[in-house]
Amino acid sequence: MLTQELVNGAAAAAGLPRLARFVEVTGSTNSDLIEAGQAGAPEWSVLVAGEQRAGRGRLGRGWSSPGGQSLSVSVLLRPALPASETTLLSLAAAVSLATACERACGVGVRCKWPNDLMVGDRKLGGILVEGTVRDERVSHVVVGAGVNLTQSPEDFPRALRESAASVVTEGGRPNPQALLGDYLRCLRAMYGEGGAGLRDRVSAAYPERCDTLGRAVRGRTRSGATVVGIATGIGELGELLVRDPATGATTSITFGEVDHLR
Repeated sequence: MLTQELVNGAAAAAGLPRLARFVEVTGSTNSDLIEAGQAGAPEWSVLVAGEQRAGRGRLGRGWSSPGGQSLSVSVLLRPALPASETTLLSLAAAVSLATACERACGVGVRCKWPNDLMVGDRKLGGILVEGTVRDERVSHVVVGAGVNLTQSPEDFPRALRESAASVVTEGGRPNPQALLGDYLRCLRAMYGEGGAGLRDRVSAAYPERCDTLGRAVRGRTRSGATVVGIATGIGELGELLVRDPATGATTSITFGEVDHLR
C-alpha cells in the first residue's frame, strides 16, 4: 500500500522531489490534475491515489481502481508540441509503463496500440492522455496511468475476468513504490525537455514493444470508414499504419482503438 512517504521516495528517485502528492481516495486523478493544471500547477506535478471511485479509460469507459489493489497515477506536462502530436505522448507513456512493469514487477508486458498494456491477450493496464489545446498548440496535458497489481480473478467485474490481468495473476511481484519510481524515470527520459525529440524516441522504442504490429487488425478512420488489414508500422505522429493486403494501399488510423483479428 502506498503512502505519502513512499510516493515522495519514488518521485525523488526519479528526480521529481516535492512535486508528488498522494491521496487515499479520489474520484479521478486525471480530473484532479487537469483542474490543478488550469490553476497553474507546475510541469511534472504528480498525483497518486490509493483508490479511484470515478476512474476512466479511453472512449469514456470506466476503469476499476479498487483500494490498495492497483497503481493509479497522473502526471501534468506542458509540452511545446502541436496538438497533432499528442498521440506520441500516449505511446511514450505506454512504453515507459511497460518497461517499468518488467523492471519493478517482473512481468513481461507488450503494448496494444495506442495505449493498452497487455500480457498475452489480457489487459494489465492502460494510459489516458487528456489535455487543453489553444491555437493548435498543447497548453497542458495530463497523462494518466493505471496498472492492476494484486487482484485475483474474482476481484475483477465478472464481465472482465477473461480479459483482465494483474501483476499477481501473471506471477509477478507487486511493488507499487518501485513501479512508480521506474515509470516516472522512464517517462522523463522519453519526454525529454518540453517534449523536444519525442517523435524520434517514440519511433525508436515503441515499435519494439507493440504487439499490434504484424497482426491483422480492424479499426476506423476519423471519417468513420472501417479499415481491415495488416498493421505494418507507426507513423511520425504516432498513428497506426494499416496495409490492405489485396490492394497494397496503406491507411492511417489516428484515434480510437483497433481489434486484433489474430
